[in-house]
Amino acid sequence: MAVPEAVELVDIALKATTAYERPDLATRLQQTRARLSDPNVRVLVVGEFKQGKSQLVNALVNATVCPVDDDIATAVPTLVRHGDETTVTLVREGGGSDERTPVPVERLAEHVSEAGNPGNRARLTRAEVTLPRKLLSSGLVLVDTPGVGGLGSAHGAATMSALPTADAVVLVSDASQEYSAPELEFLRAAMKLCPNVGCVVTKTDLYPHWRRIVELDEGHLHDAGIDARVIPVSSALRLHAALTQDMDLITESGFQELVGFLLRKVVARADDLDRTSVGQDVLITCRALSATMRAELISQEDPERAERLAGDLEEAKTRVDALRQRSARWQTTLNDGIADLIADIDYDLRDRLRTVSREAEQLLDDADPADIWDQFAEWFHRQVSQAVAQNFVWTTERSRWLAEQVAEHFAEAIDVQLPELRIAGGAVAGKVDSLEMPVGEKFGAGQKLFVGMRGGYGGMLMLGLASTVAGFALLNPVSIGAGLLFGAKTVRDERKRLVQRRQAEAKGAVRKHIDEATFQVGKDSRDNLRQIQRELRDHFTMLAEELSTALAESVVAAQSALRTDADRQKRIADLNAELERVESLAERARSLAGAVASP
Repeated sequence: MAVPEAVELVDIALKATTAYERPDLATRLQQTRARLSDPNVRVLVVGEFKQGKSQLVNALVNATVCPVDDDIATAVPTLVRHGDETTVTLVREGGGSDERTPVPVERLAEHVSEAGNPGNRARLTRAEVTLPRKLLSSGLVLVDTPGVGGLGSAHGAATMSALPTADAVVLVSDASQEYSAPELEFLRAAMKLCPNVGCVVTKTDLYPHWRRIVELDEGHLHDAGIDARVIPVSSALRLHAALTQDMDLITESGFQELVGFLLRKVVARADDLDRTSVGQDVLITCRALSATMRAELISQEDPERAERLAGDLEEAKTRVDALRQRSARWQTTLNDGIADLIADIDYDLRDRLRTVSREAEQLLDDADPADIWDQFAEWFHRQVSQAVAQNFVWTTERSRWLAEQVAEHFAEAIDVQLPELRIAGGAVAGKVDSLEMPVGEKFGAGQKLFVGMRGGYGGMLMLGLASTVAGFALLNPVSIGAGLLFGAKTVRDERKRLVQRRQAEAKGAVRKHIDEATFQVGKDSRDNLRQIQRELRDHFTMLAEELSTALAESVVAAQSALRTDADRQKRIADLNAELERVESLAERARSLAGAVASP
């Protein structure tokens, strides 16, 4: 649910903009109100394959919604959110609209598991499950993701691309072993995209040594510089305790701490962000409203200062108007920064993929593609996905840095709030066809016999004719031996030629795949950066326009005091009363934002 006091404050501020005839200030507040109307807090549940992610989600909502089996892995992301009834909807994105198909709850496994939908051949984007659960009523949305398989896997890269749009991520690892290198690598990258990270160790009921594993995991996180909590849980105990209503088992399962983390560190943090952003937006509105009133009040109280005040306001308006020009420093920083960033990101992507291409071609030079193709294709896809994921992480970091630079240059004239940037993309799966082995010539026993006979016949005929000069028959031991040698050499040469041809065709397939990945991912990166450019430009332009309008109103108010002197005292009283009301609204905004830090 949206924070009630934040919604109420925005509604009051919107009424104030109408009452004081400042529709230019309503745009920001309307955007804030729209943002508050979507209270969902997305938590991605991620981890390697068969670590207990789906069972963890089931235990959290106390319902068997995500399919669980020793041999079944999740193939499609499953979103579990609050609803008045239990429903399941399959979503397939495509074109301009999403295709949504309701299905019975008991058939969910047929669509989201590897057993029912291997490799997601149905091309589903996600499955959405609604449940009437109190835990979810606060807006919490749990996303059960496919096993990441490391940062370099296709699922890992896809999960990585979803992190910037998530409010938190929970890494799941069972108590059978300590964190692996791929898990730590994934965590390090995840922290750069979504700082709110929690770590859960599952299946503590199956492994007596789970406490030692938790200690080792905490040590690995400390050594890696990752600030995240490790919470040991048992999903089986939690589900059994829910059936028996055994409070001791619920405590032993560890889920009270996990639920506390989700509510206090994730949902509460999202609420705090709402309070802070609403408080800042309303404060900006109050400052703009009070600036006009104060200018007129000063002019009414001291008419001699009115002319000087009007001049000062005109100068301030001129400075703010300069911020709206395309030649403003922040505009130059934004345009040049985006251009440089596009070039740098494109070069980084090409450089990473060219490195993968060179390594792939070296592997193909050292072996016959027909013998190593399955292992090679798996390695190649993993390397490409890892390169794309690392490029996406760097894109996100550089974009946020650029936004801070633009805000810093804009803030030379006014205190500003940085907009929240949502960056998508970062995965190659689904955009580029998988690497296929080229269809080459077969070289079976029949072909070998034919090629050998052809080469042997030529060798035997050549030496046989030469030996007839010495009086030997055409067919003699020397000509027959030469035929055998030439036949074997011809077979070896033909085999070598076919291997070289397969290597050349495989290299061509690798280059084609790299080119396609570079094209598709590069397009996504450019689109993302252009979208960021538009968001930053619109955000700061709106700020400049609000300031310019406020100062223009202030100039008019200051100048009007020079023309009217009647009822001055009444007007001063009215202005003081209006300022008091605006200040009261500003104080509520400060209290709302201050409540975030006070606990």
